[in-house]
Amino acid sequence: MNFIVIALIAANILASLKGFKEQFFFNKYKFSVLSIQKGEQYRLFSSGFLHVDYFHLGFNMYALYLFSGTVLYSFSSVQFLLVYGVSLLAGNYLSLFVHKNDPYYSAVGASGAVTGIVYSSIVLFPDMKLYLLLIPIPIKGYFFGIAYLLYSIYGMRNQVGNVGHTAHIGGAVAGYLLTIVMQPSVFYQHPVEVLLMAIPIVILWGLHLKKA
Repeated sequence: MNFIVIALIAANILASLKGFKEQFFFNKYKFSVLSIQKGEQYRLFSSGFLHVDYFHLGFNMYALYLFSGTVLYSFSSVQFLLVYGVSLLAGNYLSLFVHKNDPYYSAVGASGAVTGIVYSSIVLFPDMKLYLLLIPIPIKGYFFGIAYLLYSIYGMRNQVGNVGHTAHIGGAVAGYLLTIVMQPSVFYQHPVEVLLMAIPIVILWGLHLKKA
């Protein structure tokens, strides 16, 4: 694995383990709408390195491990870190915007950042084949990306489960846009797939305009 990936996984593990043991540390650095609105902007970043439990931590780090190599095949370590960091912040800023009137909303996890990496890898290689649990046949990457983002939009609007769907959406959109900006050749290589992956983003924007 690339040193940047190892460092990110180590940072997530160390911060999460400390959060598991110390409730004060966890509460001080988690995403909290009320605290952020009071000026504690650092939570928009720090919350991305905390997790609820070992399963939450393990799932996110395993996904990061699986998809990081695909992104690093096309991008430098700095570009990879840019996608990770911007996706993390995009997910949390979108969460802050959506839940701005819910002062007690809180969340933790690297899901926004990891989703950005996953979506970036799919934009770069939309024809990649993914095998999902309970589904014995491979699924094209771009189809999975579209379905995942549509489900996240549904989950955000209907508050499905104890999952930060909003952070997933923000991270995915950031990963999608950054990848196109840094490697516009994807449009020439896979124009149909890349445009199809924009459908959920257009739907999300349309829902925002309708609500406004």
